[in-house]
Amino acid sequence: MATIKETAQQFEPKQAVKNIADLSEVSTELDLKDETGQNKETGEAFVYKYIEINAEMYRVPNKVIGDLKVILEENPELKKFKVKKTGTGLDTRYTVIPLS
Repeated sequence: MATIKETAQQFEPKQAVKNIADLSEVSTELDLKDETGQNKETGEAFVYKYIEINAEMYRVPNKVIGDLKVILEENPELKKFKVKKTGTGLDTRYTVIPLS
């Protein structure tokens, strides 16, 4: 059994999830995973998609997935893209930009 001191010394707080728009480029070959979060205001659970790069989680909004689908229909060989984010909260907008 570990002591409080030992546990505290080994404690690593749960990382906040970053956003895919924080990345300069994203590979279309990355695995997309599901995670459950909790709404801070209502306490309700919700599921979101994320990718993991260098042990960090980056949330992938459904809007990005939908826009990427349209781009891939026209360019199925696309390997990389980036995401531009504007606004905050409910006014957040995402633009998917194909790279190569």
